[in-house]
Amino acid sequence: MSATLSASTLLAVPLAPLVGSALAGLFGTKFGGNHLGRKVVHSLTILGVLVAFIISAMTLKSVVADGARFNATLYEWMVVGGLKMEVGFLVDGLTAMMMCVVTFVSLMVHIYTIGYMEEDAGYNRFFAYISLFTFSMLMLVMSNNMLQLFFGWEAVGLVSYLLIGFWFNKPTAIFANMKAFLVNRVGDFGFILGIGLIAAYAGTLNYTEAFAKADQLAKIGFPGTDWMLITVICICLFIGAMGKSAQFPLHVWLPDSMEGPTPISALIHAATMVTAGIFMVSRMSPLFELSDTALSFILVIGAITALFMGFLGIIQNDIKRVVAYSTLSQLGYMTVALGASAYSVAVFHLMTHAFFKALLFLGAGSVIIGMHHNQDIRWMGGVRKYMPITWITSLLGSLALIGTPLFSGFYSKDSIIEAVHESHLWGSGFAYFSVLAGVFITAFYSFRMYFLVFHGRERYDQNPDAHHDDHAHDDHHGHGHDAKPHESPWVVWLPLVLLAIPSVVIGYFTIQPMLYGEFFKDAIFVDGAKHHAMKELAEAFHGPMAMALHGLQAPPFWLALAGVALSWYMYMINPALPAAIKRAFGPVYRLLENKYYMDWFNENVLARGTRALGTGLWKGGDQALIDGAVVNGSWKLIGRLAGVVRWFQSGYIYHYAFAMLLGIFVLMTYFVWFNR
Repeated sequence: MSATLSASTLLAVPLAPLVGSALAGLFGTKFGGNHLGRKVVHSLTILGVLVAFIISAMTLKSVVADGARFNATLYEWMVVGGLKMEVGFLVDGLTAMMMCVVTFVSLMVHIYTIGYMEEDAGYNRFFAYISLFTFSMLMLVMSNNMLQLFFGWEAVGLVSYLLIGFWFNKPTAIFANMKAFLVNRVGDFGFILGIGLIAAYAGTLNYTEAFAKADQLAKIGFPGTDWMLITVICICLFIGAMGKSAQFPLHVWLPDSMEGPTPISALIHAATMVTAGIFMVSRMSPLFELSDTALSFILVIGAITALFMGFLGIIQNDIKRVVAYSTLSQLGYMTVALGASAYSVAVFHLMTHAFFKALLFLGAGSVIIGMHHNQDIRWMGGVRKYMPITWITSLLGSLALIGTPLFSGFYSKDSIIEAVHESHLWGSGFAYFSVLAGVFITAFYSFRMYFLVFHGRERYDQNPDAHHDDHAHDDHHGHGHDAKPHESPWVVWLPLVLLAIPSVVIGYFTIQPMLYGEFFKDAIFVDGAKHHAMKELAEAFHGPMAMALHGLQAPPFWLALAGVALSWYMYMINPALPAAIKRAFGPVYRLLENKYYMDWFNENVLARGTRALGTGLWKGGDQALIDGAVVNGSWKLIGRLAGVVRWFQSGYIYHYAFAMLLGIFVLMTYFVWFNR
């Protein structure tokens, strides 16, 4: 690789998974005649993602070691006025890091899928979908303009719709994928408005050209309001991020998306798709730095998500939903960092979170396989001795998640907490409380799940629903529910081991260059004069080891330790206590169980209100006004006028004489009346 990077080599990164997906989808499914067998399909798709990962790793090495950069248009689609619609790549530190994260996690998921989906009838179709998703995400992160960004943005949404509803004979899966699709459309409406405002006022969709005009945009007021244009642009863009990155109140789709197979939970809802909004805001940092109002809005939304979604994780009993609410909470942490102008910290947590959260999701899937597709943690226990590899890797992932010193999650999570503490924007006080309280909550629900699954007495033979599962996909592995748990095959546990390594060490080795070095020097812009959180962090940083040692004395460590200790006491020592607390705080528990009644509000207020409005517009506007008055009314009026006029054109002289006299009378009356 040269210092300029090769366009053709970069083009191979997204195209390799696309080719694998096309071959699997066209020739490995009923659509193309099932010409390719399972081994050929998974080999082709894994090869495509492997090629993408190798080139991405080489690109990252060239970017870091040689300072290589790439920013060019590869294809010009059309020019509308002076607005260019084009396909191009922008590769810098931010892009190269995202390319490696996306391709590595996707590669692990592809390998894992061989074991997890081995008996599923849609095996080939699933591989086609996840490779297509990888292509879409790569096009998003590699784009150098907002048109391509929007293409990748919508493409990952479309493929996630297909993957969440992969088991399309299951009503809950169909409901979940439709819910995800509709909620994301709400966010995408704001996103495209933001892009449209940039195109209208900056006259370009290219990142570099738009950022060069950022100062001009900051001086323009939004027509008809007292708001500044840059604030409206940034809030509209962030609304898009709220949908894609599942921020309150557009978070409701993500927990239900667990209806899809476990591998896509790791790929889409832990490592890639949901982080697209975080990546987008970081990429747009030259714009967001010009609006403190937008940053405060981001800060508060992220804080609400981090705290209140964590509360919901405490009461979940489905192993995948516990991890899903953990994802929501951690996305809130990333968003809080964005609001504090600590974009590099947000992206750093995005990277570390991708590894340990993918590990936790795949670990949950391994437990589900070993427990013969039981997902209720209340009917597990003692799994540690039957599944040692899954146990130790899940423990490492949980320790990283709660921010244990020296683990990757510690470096990124503590940096977020410190960045918020140093921020002086409106809402930073509430945000600091939220992220600090979230440490205790995260540790509590994470180790509640860990203890109930891997420790304590065995309860898998007491599951009242064990013999009543009517979903065909739950019997993929052909084991009876009464059998002992068992370790998963090597294609399942190998990705767990490979993901556990970066979950432990990557934070230690990358914090200095990513946060305090020049890794993001030309990718992320921070106005140090106005927002000095990163400057304060840099002054307090004395190396990763010193940070870990200091972390042992800091409040987050003791809060996390308290959360672990409390979960151990409540679920291992005194298991009657949770039930007593539930009875004592019944209304609070019901509030959490109903997810703050957000789904109820959406279904009974927004959905019914929309249906009522639609019915009113249909009956009153379409049927009565348009069809009744305009369309039917116009021809009826013309018909009646024609009938009157036809009477005057009868051919009889006395009719014509009468018409003439009547006309003279009308004219005389008119002139006399108006000339008085």
